[in-house]
Amino acid sequence: MFVFSNFLVATAKILNIALTLYMWIIIARAVISWVNPDPFNPIVRFLNNITEPVLYPIRRRMPVFFGGIDFSPILIILAIIFLQTFLVQSLYQLASRIG
Repeated sequence: MFVFSNFLVATAKILNIALTLYMWIIIARAVISWVNPDPFNPIVRFLNNITEPVLYPIRRRMPVFFGGIDFSPILIILAIIFLQTFLVQSLYQLASRIG
């Protein structure tokens, strides 16, 4: 059973790193949106392509524009923090109980 426990720990660590990296990508997208970025810049295009599939459904379903401010990145960051707190910690605890 220690192999499955180690697998769960590794999965939790990779998931935590991926969620943290995506949170920083969302933050970079929000910061870049404050200036007038060149839409043909490869970094701007990468950030838009990576974040738009997640941000667009929230913008479509909720009126998150208040006074010209887009709150959808904040909602995504809160969801990422929830997943890190709930899912990753649950995987760690499950692995510790199995192993």
